[in-house]
Amino acid sequence: MENKQVILREYISGFPKESDMYINKSSTLVKQEVSNGGVLVKNLYLSCDPYMRKRMQKIDGPSIFTSFTPASSPIVGFGVGKVINSKHPNFAKGDLVWGMTGWEEYSLITDPESLFKIQHTDVPLSYYTGIHGMPGMTAYAGFYKICAPNKGEKVYVSAASGAVGQLVGQFAKLTGCYVVGSAGSKQKVDMLKNKFGFDEAFNYKEEPDLDAALKSTNPMNGIDIYFENVGGKTLDAVLLNMRKHGRIAFCGMISQYNLD
Repeated sequence: MENKQVILREYISGFPKESDMYINKSSTLVKQEVSNGGVLVKNLYLSCDPYMRKRMQKIDGPSIFTSFTPASSPIVGFGVGKVINSKHPNFAKGDLVWGMTGWEEYSLITDPESLFKIQHTDVPLSYYTGIHGMPGMTAYAGFYKICAPNKGEKVYVSAASGAVGQLVGQFAKLTGCYVVGSAGSKQKVDMLKNKFGFDEAFNYKEEPDLDAALKSTNPMNGIDIYFENVGGKTLDAVLLNMRKHGRIAFCGMISQYNLD
C-alpha cells in the first residue's frame, strides 16, 4: 500500500514557495508493524496553520516550537483521521480522532496521547480542524480566559478572516461587544460584516494610516480588547488606541514570520 507524504525540501527563508516542498511516495510506513502503544491512522483532513511557517525555518535556542526535519520526515500539523490499526488501549480500529499527525495519507503515531477521540459525528469532520479543534480552543481560551470580556466593550481583531480571528469576532458578538476586524481583501471584509456579524471591518492594505482607520471604525473612541494575530505596524497603531485597563491577547504575529 502506497503512502504519499509532503516533505520540506530545506529550511525556508522569506515567503514559502511550492518548490520548498515535494511529494514522496513510499510503502515503508504501512508495512510496519504497529508496536505496543501505537496506532496507524488514515488521515482524512489536514489543517494548514500560520504557526507552521515558524517550524519551516531552523530554530536555534529556546522556543515553544521545534523545526521540521528537511528531506526526511513529513510536515506535521493538526488533522483528522481514522484508526485502521491500534495497539493502544484507548483507541480501537474504526475510531475517528483528531490531533497532531503527519502530512501524509497514513501516519504511524507511536505516542497517541496527543490524539483526541471524536465523540460527536453530527457535524462535519472538517470542523475538528476548525471550531472543534485547535483554532476553536485558541479563540475560546484567548478571548474568554485572557481577555475576560464584558458586554459593551470594544473589540478589535486583526487577521479577522482567519481560522482563529473569525471565531473570536463571533464570540465577541455573542458576548455583546462592539467588534471591528481587519483583513487583506474586499471579499474578506465583506465576509466579516455580512457573514460573521462584525460591526465594522476594513482592508488594511488600502489604509495608509492604520491609526486613523481604527479611529474611524470605532465610534466609541478606544479599544478595550485587542486579539493580536499580526504584529508590526498594526500593533503599533493599536497601542495608540488602547483604553485604560484594556487587554491584549497575543496569539500570533504573521507579519513577522517571513522577515528572516
